[in-house]
Amino acid sequence: MRRGVRGLVTALVLCAAGPGPAGAATAVRAGPTVPLPLERLFDNRAVSDDTRPGEADFDGSGASLSAQTLTAAGWTPGRVLTVRGARLTWPRSAPGAPDNVRADGQRVAVRGRGDALAFLVAGTAGADTGGTGTVTHADGSRTAYRLIAPDWRTGPLATKAVALPHLNTPGGPIAERARMYVVTVPLVPGREVASVRLPHAPGLHVFALSVRAPTGGWTGSWARSTSGRPAVGPWTDRTLRLVVHTSAGGPRVRLRFANTFAPVPVRIGAATVAVRARGAAARRTPVPLAFGGAPGVEIPAGAEAVGDPLPFAVPADTDLLVSLHLPGTVTAAPTHRLAVQRSYLSGAGDHTGDMSAAAFTGTLSSWPLLTGVDVGGGPGSVVALGDSITDGTGSTSGADRRWPDVLAGRLLRQRDVPRYGVLNHGVSGNQVTTDRYPGDGVSTVQSGVSALHRLDRDVFAQTSVRTVVVLEGVNDLLGGARAARVTAGLDEIAARARARGLRVLVATILPCAGWRTCTAAVEAERERVNSWIRTAGAFDAVLDFDAVVRDPARPARMLARYDGGDHLHPGDRGLAALAESVDLRLL
Repeated sequence: MRRGVRGLVTALVLCAAGPGPAGAATAVRAGPTVPLPLERLFDNRAVSDDTRPGEADFDGSGASLSAQTLTAAGWTPGRVLTVRGARLTWPRSAPGAPDNVRADGQRVAVRGRGDALAFLVAGTAGADTGGTGTVTHADGSRTAYRLIAPDWRTGPLATKAVALPHLNTPGGPIAERARMYVVTVPLVPGREVASVRLPHAPGLHVFALSVRAPTGGWTGSWARSTSGRPAVGPWTDRTLRLVVHTSAGGPRVRLRFANTFAPVPVRIGAATVAVRARGAAARRTPVPLAFGGAPGVEIPAGAEAVGDPLPFAVPADTDLLVSLHLPGTVTAAPTHRLAVQRSYLSGAGDHTGDMSAAAFTGTLSSWPLLTGVDVGGGPGSVVALGDSITDGTGSTSGADRRWPDVLAGRLLRQRDVPRYGVLNHGVSGNQVTTDRYPGDGVSTVQSGVSALHRLDRDVFAQTSVRTVVVLEGVNDLLGGARAARVTAGLDEIAARARARGLRVLVATILPCAGWRTCTAAVEAERERVNSWIRTAGAFDAVLDFDAVVRDPARPARMLARYDGGDHLHPGDRGLAALAESVDLRLL
């Protein structure tokens, strides 16, 4: 495996060893002979009541997390939180009671099969902290992993699970954002986990640990990335009716919603799904969704909700209507900004069950809260990770002519390779290495956190993902980044994806001469990036999208027939040419 830029990696499997103690991949400080549940190993008090801040000391200097702000975020004792596809239980401890483990080589009893271990963690060392631990499998083999936790006061907001508005100290509250993180590390496919030895890492605190369950039996049919958390409405007692276009079809469906980047919970009072007739009208009466058997769900800050499996025939290559009623007041919402699709907003009331479009008098040009549609069965999914060229800028609104849409259509019309679902995780304005949205607060820019910072959420945690296709980098170059920074980031993506057992394809960066900031210096850096992509061997395959659309007479420019009009984004013909150039056998 080619090694990526490890300074940007948060976690990576290091090596595997044979069965038995002699095969241990790393030496760590001895812990209990028998693995114990994590809560029986708690040895630190991180959470205090605001009125009694002295009852906890998270960092050794008397500072602690506020129980009141955790409750306001929906992180209540014993609550199961789904973050990045992993189910983690916030400690059941009362304020002032032990609620986390200081990692010191303890053996933790945790079992299951999946693609990753998920840790709910924070550091108190003033900087990133971590070390190497060991997974023991049910067959006796052992695998080493490396776990790095950002600091609870200085770590990046872009990758946090939740940020709290203040922290407690013996002298009173401090208006400083306290961060908690979910970090995943890859597991060996197919091996059952029997126990986990934590690293010996002063300042690394573990609140919860689980195996991220496999998503077998499902195929992702539609998905979008949360690109920010903009102001909305405000919406009170309103129904959103979102139009989404499927790739793969199947006999049952489940829907995924996310409260990414949010500081407070959001309540979905009811939700339905239907096949679209026209506009906001359904072909038949919409079918209600359930969440753990309930008609609605509260999604804590930073968490996700997955609907119960629903017997519902989802046609391939078809528009669905996903309706959700928001009974409370929502002033800002996690959103995918660039839908290139009209959706709908009702007047007051729960109109999720309406077959008619009459109540939906408003329109939306974005997708709030909804992040995925999965269908039962199927061969799994391909993720397109990209920027506005993948997101659909330049394509015809409502026509589903983004290049991943055209690729999905090609897969459906052939029999030579599996008919994968295609998940579009393009974000307009996105960069490989720089966060355009800082990951916290109400968004003014909705270009998302960097591809590196969203890789786990938008690729590794996606439903039954098999392959990722990466088309990113032009925004980095237009923003002044040098080629070496972009190639280092792409190399990092390749290394991390391969550690997860994924196939990784990369596309060359398209020409942009004629765009207002695409200077000769940018063109020189673009050529350097593309030369590296073609020759470095960092990926399983290269898609030469540059060669597909460039003008042979002026290679720095796009062919006029493919240009969407601004010299940066292809139009419908150019996007179709990209998708048609893909050898489906590479997927």
